[in-house]
Amino acid sequence: MIRSLFLSLLGLAAGAAFAQQPFALHDGDRVVFYGDSITAQRLYTTFTETYVVTRFPKLEVSFTHSGWGGDRVGGGGGGPIDVRLWRDVLPYHPTVMTIMLGMNDGSYRAFEQQLFQVYQDGYKHIVDTVEKQDPGIRITVLLPSPYDDVTRPPKFEGGYNQVLLRYAGFLKELAAEDHLGVADLNGPMTAMLAKAKAADAEAAAKILPDRVHPGPAGHLIMAEALLKSWNAPAVVSEVEIDAARKETVREVNAHVSDLRGGNGISWTELDDALPMPLDEKDPIVALALHASDFIAALDQQPLKVRGLAPGTYTLKIDGAPAGTFRAEDLAAGINLAELPTPMVRQAAEVHALTLKHTAVHEARWRSVQVPMEKDATPHLLPALASLDALEADVVREQRAAAQPRPHRFELSME
Repeated sequence: MIRSLFLSLLGLAAGAAFAQQPFALHDGDRVVFYGDSITAQRLYTTFTETYVVTRFPKLEVSFTHSGWGGDRVGGGGGGPIDVRLWRDVLPYHPTVMTIMLGMNDGSYRAFEQQLFQVYQDGYKHIVDTVEKQDPGIRITVLLPSPYDDVTRPPKFEGGYNQVLLRYAGFLKELAAEDHLGVADLNGPMTAMLAKAKAADAEAAAKILPDRVHPGPAGHLIMAEALLKSWNAPAVVSEVEIDAARKETVREVNAHVSDLRGGNGISWTELDDALPMPLDEKDPIVALALHASDFIAALDQQPLKVRGLAPGTYTLKIDGAPAGTFRAEDLAAGINLAELPTPMVRQAAEVHALTLKHTAVHEARWRSVQVPMEKDATPHLLPALASLDALEADVVREQRAAAQPRPHRFELSME
């Protein structure tokens, strides 16, 4: 029995140690997202960036989005792989790089060993080149997102996603050999598609409308997979209040002050982070969220208020209604991240600025730098510098918009 108790305690300790692993990104990190057209959509990448900026508003991390449609491990429309790496990755001196390639490399047909060998050799070349130029870089390999053989029948026996899983198996081996990070963008997406199809087959097919490129709904689940691989915390903030005693019982990433009683209870709260801005008014996004664990895994902002008299209460934040709840629901806890709160609206402002700065970079890179890189005009470099400065201005706005703001909470009985 003593041995069993010891093993149980050891297991709990190991679980606690695992749960407390720090977030993978550090102050001063420079992240480059590299990949093909799925990365070029700038969706899972911008969702990831917005999560980091809103969850860690004091963390100074830069993000560069370097996806190019049609890319394979040997390059593509943006040039051969060494052009891509030396122009679109290495000049940013990344400390962190994510790589997602494979969708095009299998050529959308049954598995072929020759294509697979090209993929293996090409992928190793990418990793070796980057590690040689930036020793100490932390690379996360992204297992290829799925080809949708779930909501529609496969085009050939076994389906193309099974080919991508063969490629993913190689990436897992490479990551183990070279001590790289791994994020599985295939398994969670496939599982979500199956659940979504069971709930609404017609809507589920719209998550990957062309079977290759996910819409925002699918990209949220991909961002979740990447963030989980980086040990992203689930909790935005957590507050528990005893209304009967008029005291704060628990504060996590939050600071409660000026707690007052009356017809309910009110207080001022300053959180250290913001929730993710999720557009659940989009039915396809809502379907993907309900068919996944995104909210449970990454978007928890629990508020518990116990000791209230029985009845129904309206929650107002800064004077605006956020929801109506029974006393027992408040005692059990509600998730503020799922409500129309000022914090969610603030996070949406941050995400809009994420999209704005990446659009500036995209225009600078794809519309000016690349098509004009062989031109002799003396104004090219100053123009690029001006666009870099413009993007930096937007990033400063983004970071300022993510900084915590105090809010006044009121719970009053109806």
